[in-house]
Amino acid sequence: MVSWWLTFRKKSLVITDWWYDMRSELKHSPWRQLLWPWKPESSREAGSAVVQNFLLHWFPNRVSLKSLSFPYSMYLGTITLTLFLVLTVTGIFLMFFYTPSVERAYWSIKDIEFAVSFGWFLRRVHRLAAHMMVAMVFLHMFRVFYTNAYKDGTTVGSKRSYNWVIGIVLLVLTLLLSFTGYLLPWDQLAFWAITVGTNIASNVPLIGEEIRRFLLGGTIIGQNALIRFYVLHVAFLPLAMFGLIAWHMWRIRKDGGLAVIEQVREETKKQPPQLPRKTKTYSVLGIAKGVTAQVIDPTVLNDENSVPSSPNLTMRVLNVVLLTVLVLTVLALFVHAPLEAPANPEVTPNPAKAPWYFLGLQELVGYSAFIGGVLIPFLVVVGLAMIPFIDREQTHLGIWFTNSTGKRWTWIGLLWGFVTTVVCVAIGVMFPMREVFAGIESQLFFELVNPANLLILSFLGLYYVSFIKTRSHRMAGIALFSAFVISFILLTYIGTALRGPNWMFYWPWETWPIHPISF
Repeated sequence: MVSWWLTFRKKSLVITDWWYDMRSELKHSPWRQLLWPWKPESSREAGSAVVQNFLLHWFPNRVSLKSLSFPYSMYLGTITLTLFLVLTVTGIFLMFFYTPSVERAYWSIKDIEFAVSFGWFLRRVHRLAAHMMVAMVFLHMFRVFYTNAYKDGTTVGSKRSYNWVIGIVLLVLTLLLSFTGYLLPWDQLAFWAITVGTNIASNVPLIGEEIRRFLLGGTIIGQNALIRFYVLHVAFLPLAMFGLIAWHMWRIRKDGGLAVIEQVREETKKQPPQLPRKTKTYSVLGIAKGVTAQVIDPTVLNDENSVPSSPNLTMRVLNVVLLTVLVLTVLALFVHAPLEAPANPEVTPNPAKAPWYFLGLQELVGYSAFIGGVLIPFLVVVGLAMIPFIDREQTHLGIWFTNSTGKRWTWIGLLWGFVTTVVCVAIGVMFPMREVFAGIESQLFFELVNPANLLILSFLGLYYVSFIKTRSHRMAGIALFSAFVISFILLTYIGTALRGPNWMFYWPWETWPIHPISF
């Protein structure tokens, strides 16, 4: 019995030694060296992961628990960056099969759809990612505004206001990137959408025609326009996007991370300070007791309010990336990328519509070309960029809607924007200005008297009323921004679903009349 036990014990020790040797080899194997930054086994490895790994070096060493919360940021920035990278990869593959020529462009798209292996899937993913990226950039901007994250933080050198402006520039570039890619299939949908879009740009005073001529390379949509849109789409705009995205993300690190960190700092300031740690010093005379001379800052992240970025943040980001790609893949299997007849300048579809993100502008252009196509977009872009410099109230940073008052003014703004937009559209539909004032021929009169101007005045009135009531630019901004959001959504829906032939208004249950094609 004793000999059996000794034999068993000896074999178990051999197996144990073998297991420890194997673990040691695996720990130092190339595979382990590749994966350890994503699954560190200690705090030291977690800290080294973000310093030594190229893909992770822009993550901070530690991240606050509130920053990891999905309801706070919803990882919209990560989703947007993922979509941009998907667009870059799929766009490079599509460039191998696409020919930027008015004679071959449409047929090269046909080849991608029906001759290239999985070309249909590649094109669907690219198109869906483009539309989703536009939507995600808008949602990301909404999130940053409503969480009060556009203001400078308490970190030395924090300039979130500048990063907000960079984000607005990225929004404009995203729209341009999607718009320039719209023409490349060279079908009827693309041709007439670009026609409408460039006509809107031509309404800019003094330089409108020059802008249109620059985009088209002439006065008509032809080979010059196609090659210019192609070069802008595959070279200039992507490079500008890459540079600004890198700058945008670098500024997030310089600004101390997401604005929710300001909540952590405020909470830790309210807690009683920790006592200095007692120490012992060995000297010639013996042991001298004392306390550390280290300054304890209660606003620094600690073990109670933060965790190492790897694997807590890195794995979440990886999961969001994989989930985004999965959703794109599934959608591409069921959602078709439209391809109509080849572009024909002599056959005008009725109605001819701009891309969906410009349909709100097209609706306003129907009332006034200058107001809807120039003044309102200018005011929106400049107004968005100026938000951090108008609202300088350094309170409640990183908090959704600021407080209960902010939530109330959000609902007021949404209701105000919905009602005023419906009223303005109803006036434009039921009382066309040129029919009501048929005896007036002055174009200036109709530029001043139209529903688009009424919408601007109603929004200015909302800002004035909310500021008088609250004496807060933040509350007034929340109300105005909410009105803008609901108005943008409503005008986009009206332009998409309720505008039929001759840009007439039709209810969803009404059938559009069939008009003869104009040649």
